[in-house]
Amino acid sequence: MDIKTTEKTAEKTSPAEAEEATAETPGAGAEAVETPAADAAEDARDASDGDRKTAPSGDADEDGFDDELDDEAAGAEPAAEADGTGAGAAAVVSAALGAVALTGTWTGKVVSERETLIGQITTSQSGSPAQQISEIYGDAWHSTALVNGVFALLALIVALVVLTLPRRTGWVRAVAVAGAVLGGLGLLLSIGTYFDLFLTLPTAGS
Repeated sequence: MDIKTTEKTAEKTSPAEAEEATAETPGAGAEAVETPAADAAEDARDASDGDRKTAPSGDADEDGFDDELDDEAAGAEPAAEADGTGAGAAAVVSAALGAVALTGTWTGKVVSERETLIGQITTSQSGSPAQQISEIYGDAWHSTALVNGVFALLALIVALVVLTLPRRTGWVRAVAVAGAVLGGLGLLLSIGTYFDLFLTLPTAGS
C-alpha cells in the first residue's frame, strides 16, 4: 500500500518538477546567451564614446594647424608686399636716373660753368687760341660728360639689382629693364663724349 502511494506521489510530482526544471533551464540558457550579446553591446557603446571623446581633440588639432597656416600666410604677405614695394621704387629710380643721364642735370650744368670760368681766368692773359679752346670749352664738356656718366652708372647698377631680386611683379621688371637700357645708353654716350670719340674739339685754324 505504501509502495503504491509513493509511486503515485512520485508520478504526480514528477511532471511539476519537470516543468520547473524546464522553466529554470531556459532562463539560465537565456542568461547564458544574452550575456555575450550584452557585453558586445557595451563594448560597442564604449567604443563609440571613445570616438566621441577623441574626435574633438582631432578637430582641435586640425583647427590649430589651420590657424598656424593662417598666421604664417598673414606674416608672409606683409614681407612680400614690402619686397614688392621696394623693388618697384628702385625700378622707378633707375629709370629716372637713366633719363637724367641722357638729358643732363643741374649739377652737370654747374660743373660745366665752373670749368668754363676757370678756363677764362687761366687763359685771359697769355693763353693761345688752342689753349683757350681746351681750357674753356673742352674741360667744360668733359666735366658734363663725367657727371652724366656717374648718373648713368648709378641707374645701371640699381636696375641690375632690381632684376636680381627674387620677388618682383611684371611692371617692376619692365621698368627696371627700361632703367638698365637708359643707364647703359647714357654711360656709352658719356664715355664717348669724355674721350672725344663722337665729336672732337675744334682747332684754332678751322
